[in-house]
Amino acid sequence: MDFRPIFLVIGILLATLALIMLIPAAVDFLAGNPDWEVFAISSGVTLFVGVAMALTSRAGVMNLSIRQAFLMTTLSWLTLTFFASLPFVYSQLGLGFTDAFFEAMSGITTTGSTVIIGLDGLTTGILLWRALLQWLGGIGIIVMAIAVLPILKVGGMQLFRMESSDQSEKALPRTAQIASAIGVIYLLLTVACAGAYWLAGMNGFEAFAHAMTTIATGGFSTSDGSIGYFDSAWIDSIATVFMIIGALPFLLYLRTLQGNFSALFSDSQVQWFLSMVAAVVIMSAGWLWLENGLEPVFALRLASFNTVSIITGTGYATSDFSLWGSFALPIFFFIMFIGGCAGSTTCGIKVFRFQVLYAAARTQIHHLLQPHGVFIPYYNRRPISDEVIVSVLSFFFMWFLSFSLLALALGMLGLDFLTAFSAAASAIANVGPALGPIVGPSGTFQSLSDEAKWLLSGGMLLGRLELFTVIVLFSRSFWRG
Repeated sequence: MDFRPIFLVIGILLATLALIMLIPAAVDFLAGNPDWEVFAISSGVTLFVGVAMALTSRAGVMNLSIRQAFLMTTLSWLTLTFFASLPFVYSQLGLGFTDAFFEAMSGITTTGSTVIIGLDGLTTGILLWRALLQWLGGIGIIVMAIAVLPILKVGGMQLFRMESSDQSEKALPRTAQIASAIGVIYLLLTVACAGAYWLAGMNGFEAFAHAMTTIATGGFSTSDGSIGYFDSAWIDSIATVFMIIGALPFLLYLRTLQGNFSALFSDSQVQWFLSMVAAVVIMSAGWLWLENGLEPVFALRLASFNTVSIITGTGYATSDFSLWGSFALPIFFFIMFIGGCAGSTTCGIKVFRFQVLYAAARTQIHHLLQPHGVFIPYYNRRPISDEVIVSVLSFFFMWFLSFSLLALALGMLGLDFLTAFSAAASAIANVGPALGPIVGPSGTFQSLSDEAKWLLSGGMLLGRLELFTVIVLFSRSFWRG
């Protein structure tokens, strides 16, 4: 395998990361925080390595094969995480490398789990760096879902290859142009979210930091109390709206701006997702009202915010939903798996895969009732090929196998059942907070052993890269070519 194209791409990404490190360096410098030197030196080291990799690999041919694309994707996220962890190690936080890598992986995969206690007292540079990592991870996964995963045919993502390469349906025929346009939309939505937060009562820094992690459905906050720290119905409502915006396909935003105003809400995946959210919110609000005795409006506010936060994998919290009662726990555990739409910043299984399975199961039932009939499963009014159905079934199998093995491994390390299972689900689904007193919304992952943190870091990477992108690297046939 020719590694030069892989190293060239990683080198460019590292150089970009190094330049972005200068933003928290400048903020700390202006605030008089000595950590600016840590960011500046980390930026210099990252830039040196990135430029060296790019320059020594530029002779390579840039036509990536499928095998090179698989390796490039996984190595890119691992390398970026390693260099992104440097400021956490050498800043005043003084995190060990395990904790720093966990925090960086949680940031860049937009998971939102944290090992840091005392966020309210941290310097602005570190808080900004955590937000920037999630913001970069959010746009990174959108671009990957549009440009890479459909080509690799990971878990049924080939369904979207036709949509992103059909030149009759869009004005921008090239993937690079589409990615650039979506990047501009992503930035504008972030600015709009920050402006709304500022008008609702946050200061300028809090508004931009939370805007970046809201649109990225990441969930890092500037306070240990998360969004609940502000105790504002307006802020809760703004966060809920923009988390949903981040969970919808960004390609459809582009089509809407190009004049196809029905593109977003006529999409079956969007319809399914919004229907699921509405159903869970109504059930949760009803439970809080009837069983917990909360006022109906307050119950709806709590249920809406926390349901959307978990189903989109954002991980913000305004209440410890693990204390809501017996009905709430299984609901929040299962909606961790769902995620949002393909081509959004969310992770999880994704809504379209549930649609494909439902269509295949419905077709199978019709075949059982009418063996000689011809029944074809459809997704978005288009027939689904057998290849896509097999890909989706394989993804479901590997997802739950990976989740089970991770939960068992955490159990072997001494974690109790609820902590092990919910932490495994939270890591693979990139949600952030799990359930229970240790790793729930009111806890952190700081008390877990180093072994557990490495396992969970691996789980976050698996979930973010749609499992097969990483698992295929452990196949002997992959390296034999």
